[in-house]
Amino acid sequence: MRRIALTLLLILSFESVAAGTASLSISCGALGVELSLCQQGVDAWSSKTGIDVNIVATPNSATERFALYQQILASRSADIDIFQIDVVWPGTLAPHLVDLSQYIPEDITAQHFSTLITNNTVDGALVAMPWFTVAGVLYYRKDLLHKYGESPPQTWQQLTDTAARIQEAERLAGNLRMYGFVFQAKGYEGLTCDALEWVDSFGGGTLVSSDGEVTINNPKAVQALEMASRWIGNIAPQGVLNYDEEQSRGVFQSGNAVFMRNWPYAWALGNAEDSPVRGKIGVIALPRGGEHGHHSGVLGGWQLAVSKYSKHPRQAADLVRYLTSYPEQKRRALIGSYNPTISVLYQDAEVLAAAPFFGTLYASFQNAVARPSRITGDKYARVSAEFYYAVHGVLGGKTTAAKALAQLQRKLERLSRGGQW
Repeated sequence: MRRIALTLLLILSFESVAAGTASLSISCGALGVELSLCQQGVDAWSSKTGIDVNIVATPNSATERFALYQQILASRSADIDIFQIDVVWPGTLAPHLVDLSQYIPEDITAQHFSTLITNNTVDGALVAMPWFTVAGVLYYRKDLLHKYGESPPQTWQQLTDTAARIQEAERLAGNLRMYGFVFQAKGYEGLTCDALEWVDSFGGGTLVSSDGEVTINNPKAVQALEMASRWIGNIAPQGVLNYDEEQSRGVFQSGNAVFMRNWPYAWALGNAEDSPVRGKIGVIALPRGGEHGHHSGVLGGWQLAVSKYSKHPRQAADLVRYLTSYPEQKRRALIGSYNPTISVLYQDAEVLAAAPFFGTLYASFQNAVARPSRITGDKYARVSAEFYYAVHGVLGGKTTAAKALAQLQRKLERLSRGGQW
């Protein structure tokens, strides 16, 4: 990773010198159409201001991206002015980030979901502006459910049964590559999101309670992971243990999965003109853990932050203001189905026509379960890693859910020092 970071910095320095006029750089994700949308927004701002901007693509894996950012910021490099950061990173990265309230007035920040502004405010400083928000959702093949007389599942058991039935029938009909369910089971932050949704939907808590108590070792959490472990090699391919968002989408969009857990961005891509499943996709809230469980989707999303080491913080903050503005968020919602962080856009007729599920799942986006990053602070990355390592071991058949969670409980308790994070 250090070699990657150093190579990136050398490339950026070379481009700045070679271009001569480049004065800002921004890191953008490259998941789906994310990079092209970022490029379009940046180009529009550049044409208005006359300021050139270099765009740096970063790893799709949030875990790899976080490690890269930490190295770049720790070096106090001025080569990247604006960072695209995950919703769980503000607390950890805050010491390296500019207070944007110096440059962006309160009447603008007030347009965004207050929960996200609160999340991005650390010790009174607004260290990032919300760009788009997400919550995990369930995609399904409308045509296949209709073909076999099934309804969209409301519980995980219903999903399991429906997936198994349709998978078997489709294979008998000739599609030997068909699977019932794909999701993110690679050992990375995406698995933390998926597994937390399973656990929370059963009523098993969120790893760490709001008062700092480690709560993961409980019967409902064990039940959730036991359920998920039974999917591997049955309704989910063995290879799902190495799937991230894009690999899951690739299988589903090629027509080889009945259900998929993913983020809202996959809607626009799944309905693109060249998509084999265009017009055949439905989206609903993720299933409940059982009759007494509840729907649960993990809160995700990305923010834009300005580095304290930027040589042009005012211009960088202005670019952040532009990219997170109402018109730009509407454009991104229409083209890429990225969930706005400005609440009134969920009442916009054009946005709802482009992404109909925005309206029906609005409550899911508002009430999504948060990962315990605020309470665990700069230890969150370690907490998450310990969790996804444990879950990956269970899914891979290396250990049982009961043993893995008991061991995880002890590790997190030692890390928390008795709840004092």
